[in-house]
Amino acid sequence: MGNTHDDPAAFASLLDGVEEKLFGALPDETWVYPGHGRDTTLGAERPQLPEWRSRGW
Repeated sequence: MGNTHDDPAAFASLLDGVEEKLFGALPDETWVYPGHGRDTTLGAERPQLPEWRSRGW
């Protein structure tokens, strides 16, 4: 999602936006093309959201 330089508030804000604007608006079948790593779908990544939030990056 991007580097927030160890700023928990900035990370939370960024993740909130990703959840709302991507995961909340598009179907699980939507392909995403990250800047690194393999292509994936929102459905494959959705289960990771709680982990991302809890670890803070």
